[in-house]
Amino acid sequence: MAAVAAARGGPRRMSAGQVWHGLLALLVIAALVTQVVLTSQPSAVPLWTRYIRLISYFTIQSNVLIALAAVGLALAPGRDGVLWRVVRLDGLVGISVTGVVYTTVLRTEEHLHGWEAATDAVLHYAVPLAAVIGWLAFGPRPRCDVRTVAWSLVWPLAWLGYTLLHGSITHWYPYPFIDVTVHGYGLVLLNALAVAVVLAAMAAAFWLGDAYLPGGRGGPNHGPRALPG
Repeated sequence: MAAVAAARGGPRRMSAGQVWHGLLALLVIAALVTQVVLTSQPSAVPLWTRYIRLISYFTIQSNVLIALAAVGLALAPGRDGVLWRVVRLDGLVGISVTGVVYTTVLRTEEHLHGWEAATDAVLHYAVPLAAVIGWLAFGPRPRCDVRTVAWSLVWPLAWLGYTLLHGSITHWYPYPFIDVTVHGYGLVLLNALAVAVVLAAMAAAFWLGDAYLPGGRGGPNHGPRALPG
């Protein structure tokens, strides 16, 4: 086998993009596992209720999408496909909004310590930065078109609908700005609209970047590269 590998030029080396996304995937997975362990600590709230609440956070779902995309790109840096494009864009948009909204709106003066502080920093700061830097540096491009942007709206809208339905039943909401019991549906819908504007702006930024950054399709009105069969 070694002789065959040598005859073919030796084993293939991992690209810089594969290494970056592999490390990103390990970072996200480690943070998510740590968060699950922290959530399982003794509490007056039933364990399964805590787990349901954990996966209800937009932050957690965004990090899961980034982990899926990072694992895929670590294994196959040229990965493509209709579903893949949507997952990748949802992850990028979701994690970017997570970083922006948490930094400007949700961050409080509460002092976290130990693993809680480390996990919070990874999920809200390190992963958003690393994911966007990885996209800027390694792409892959082109991976964004009108259809991808349209389908990428399904997940955040579904999250909003689920959050409002879940909150109407349990009276628990993952974020203060969407708490109907405090603000009422009118203000909550306005807050949701503001977040939707941020989501749209992020999606537009990634769409334009996909067009004009190296490897892009040359312009936002040009047709996407044909998807593999």
